[in-house]
Amino acid sequence: MMSEAGHDAAWIAANRAMWDERVPLHAASALYDQEGFRAGRDEIRDFEAAEVGDVTGKRLLHLQCHMGQDTLSWARRGAASVVGLDFSEPAIVVARGLAADIGLADRAAFVVSDVYEAPAAVPDEDYDIVYTGIGALYWLPDIERWAETAASLVAPGGFLYLAEFHPFLNVFGWESVTEAKEDYFRSEPLVTDEPGSYVEIEAETIDNLSYARIHTLGDIVSAICAAGLRLEFLHEHGVTVFQQFPELVRGDDGYFRLPKGRPQLPLMYSLKASRPV
Repeated sequence: MMSEAGHDAAWIAANRAMWDERVPLHAASALYDQEGFRAGRDEIRDFEAAEVGDVTGKRLLHLQCHMGQDTLSWARRGAASVVGLDFSEPAIVVARGLAADIGLADRAAFVVSDVYEAPAAVPDEDYDIVYTGIGALYWLPDIERWAETAASLVAPGGFLYLAEFHPFLNVFGWESVTEAKEDYFRSEPLVTDEPGSYVEIEAETIDNLSYARIHTLGDIVSAICAAGLRLEFLHEHGVTVFQQFPELVRGDDGYFRLPKGRPQLPLMYSLKASRPV
């Protein structure tokens, strides 16, 4: 029988192979629009900018940064230095290339590492802001260990900021938000072995096995607080950043939401948790 540590290692290895293969697909996609990014497009959502506040002069660490576009957007917004960390070496190669292309290589460092090993991999002991962007936590086997790792990297007086898809949405599957079809409280991993990517559903891919887990909102918040951080706020949002369900409609602001007249549901959430001085 495989140990828990062995199971987690196999989980992470499968996910890494899946993400490595998809990096070229993502880098060439309209969704990531890297030419637009090189020309100045900002990846930070307006609610993130408002909730994080002014980053001028701050040291920011972005965990699970993928190809680094959010990371570099924070540097463009004035962060003194940014560090992006991801377990996919091809993704980090792309991130480093983008940093050089837009003239931010002197303020942006990118590190290849599993997120659980981040304290040994990043250049500084702690950071003013530890940031985790959208779509990261779903892939992690152990939310308590993640929270302990992230909290350990927050400097005194600094904070952890997280923006994510709301885990409650997973009860609906992918077809519609009209009927709950799955348990919200699921302890078993979600195992997927299907080709394609969210940037191109029909793409032909080889490394398709992946593992994920639905961490409930209560589990996430409890883990962060247990790791020694003080919760400043938890905001739930009735908008999301892509058409996760067929009935969502895109507004003039670019966000997707349920149509007017429909009961509104939480589609995303964000939180900030600080370390006392």
